[in-house]
Amino acid sequence: MKFGVFYEHQLPRPWNEGDEHRLFQDALDQVELADRLGIQYAWEVEHHFLEEYSHSSAPEVFLAACSQRTQQIRLGHGIVLMPPGYSHPGKIASRIATLDLISNGRVEFGTGESSSRAELEGFGIDPAKKREMWFEATEQVCNLMAMDPYPGYEGKHFSMPCRNLVPKPMQRPHPPLWVACSNRHTIHLAAQLGIGALTFAFVDPSEAKHWVDDYYETFKRECVPIGHTVNPNIAMITGFSVHEDGEEARRRGLEGFQFFGFGLGHHYIFGEHKPGRTDIWQNFQKFGGRMPQNEGRGIGTPDDLRTHLGKFDDVGVDQVIFIQQAGRNRHEHICESLELFADRVMPGFVEREDERERKKNEELAPYVAEAFERKKWMKGLSDDEIPTFPAYGRQITDPASDARRAGPGVAAGKS
Repeated sequence: MKFGVFYEHQLPRPWNEGDEHRLFQDALDQVELADRLGIQYAWEVEHHFLEEYSHSSAPEVFLAACSQRTQQIRLGHGIVLMPPGYSHPGKIASRIATLDLISNGRVEFGTGESSSRAELEGFGIDPAKKREMWFEATEQVCNLMAMDPYPGYEGKHFSMPCRNLVPKPMQRPHPPLWVACSNRHTIHLAAQLGIGALTFAFVDPSEAKHWVDDYYETFKRECVPIGHTVNPNIAMITGFSVHEDGEEARRRGLEGFQFFGFGLGHHYIFGEHKPGRTDIWQNFQKFGGRMPQNEGRGIGTPDDLRTHLGKFDDVGVDQVIFIQQAGRNRHEHICESLELFADRVMPGFVEREDERERKKNEELAPYVAEAFERKKWMKGLSDDEIPTFPAYGRQITDPASDARRAGPGVAAGKS
């Protein structure tokens, strides 16, 4: 089983001068430490306007900085918001490809839609159409990175003419694809599309077994890849605070983990928010924000974590991602927890990982081949079909050039 660290860049009120600067600098130091310790993934969200809960609105900038301070750790978008109202698919493809190049091929391309009113209405996105927007944009971003040239597309929410995306990513045809999942339905969808499942839901190992079994059974039976490659993986999140004294681990990490859940609930479920004024931390303190059903998950002694994580390993979870930067968890405590985890807990899991991965790939190989036989590929263009278009200056000096640019049409069709 693999391990990752996860960043929302939480910053509870009250805010003081320099707090956001220190937040990002500490996170960069933590990712650098995680890389040195051998932790395999660093995941960074994209969220907008979610005060206190997530100050991570430009993950590509943070991950680019991480790429220059690390050597091995995989850099995960967990996730990119895909509806075109957030970003044009051509720009998303360009950002992913460029980050992959400057990181020497370490990008994991997580995708999603968001369910927060602040984000959806802030960018004028119809919540009823966000899933179909996600599907269309995700499929076409993969085509943009993989095809040379991209033949063009006329869709419901996104259209563009034939163009050739540059640069292309280092990982060809494109980096591994993931999608954010919060329930069994989206787990099922991820498997159907051949995408890794980033499960942003707190489930215990017995429930995780049902999710894992459903994912891999669906992948084998029904997968039709949305991208040009598949990524059969399931990752789950958990809290994280490790200390030789279990009570000290809880003192250091439990309140932050509870605030994570409270802040999520505020922005997505039960909160009323006045931009720039609502104090979520104060409300958390007032109402307790207790999440007793989650108190023990990933928080405790090295032995506690070994037992907890072993249960996920036993049911086939591929990766566990730690929420260690949450609430007012302190930077030095996060670093101490990472070091203790890497020394006392991680080695027993890592030493089995290569063999586990080999067996899984062998088992899935025939199903992957069948999945690609079911896929309907976007048709590329022959050289004669690629349209030519003149520069604007040439149109002015040679109006007849307008007629010469007529080709087979703006779009080559849908995939």
